[in-house]
Amino acid sequence: MIILIDNYDSFTWNLWHFLSDLGAEVKTYRNDELTVAEVVAMAPAGIVLSPGPAIPDRAGICVELIQAVSGNIPLLGVCLGHQAIGAAFGGNITRIDPPVHGKLSYVTHNGQSIFSGCDARFAVSRYHSLIVDHESLPDCLEVISSTDAGIIMGVQHKTHPTFGVQFHPESIASENGYRILANFLQMTGHVQATSNDHINTLEEQLLHLSKTHPEHIHD
Repeated sequence: MIILIDNYDSFTWNLWHFLSDLGAEVKTYRNDELTVAEVVAMAPAGIVLSPGPAIPDRAGICVELIQAVSGNIPLLGVCLGHQAIGAAFGGNITRIDPPVHGKLSYVTHNGQSIFSGCDARFAVSRYHSLIVDHESLPDCLEVISSTDAGIIMGVQHKTHPTFGVQFHPESIASENGYRILANFLQMTGHVQATSNDHINTLEEQLLHLSKTHPEHIHD
């Protein structure tokens, strides 16, 4: 079972659908609905932290939850969830000027862990005004993805499966979104997510849908 922490954002339900499409059992809770102890007591196979409009310090239990479970339960943070990972380990969260809303950017990555099997360079959808600051990135985290301009788009803990992505893999405009989430689910012990045929079918369906919602790529 995967616990999805909802940071009061509509993209949470996209994440729920993507994870469910991959065969995961997903239970969703608002970021102020449960205590950290209650989440831990449910013994989830993995935890996903959703995007949201707040800053990490105002994202309910997110920062405390990361500090409590990282290293014991696989964890993936998306957008605000990604920023919360940076903050939880002591990094600074800074503003990006100008903010981006529905912007498509190309990213590169290390080709490992959650990016295994992804295209070497691909387009992702971004909605954010904050970023994890590169200069203050904690030693325990490493950058695993960035834009062509060098903005951090993905981090990973160096010793255990804690991951963050600044972009939205659950957006219909992002490429390789299902594969990224499937790679994470595989780390939680979810077997169905490892089927390439299933992932490819979902990606093809999403590509067909995205053609009706074109966006301009600019960096």
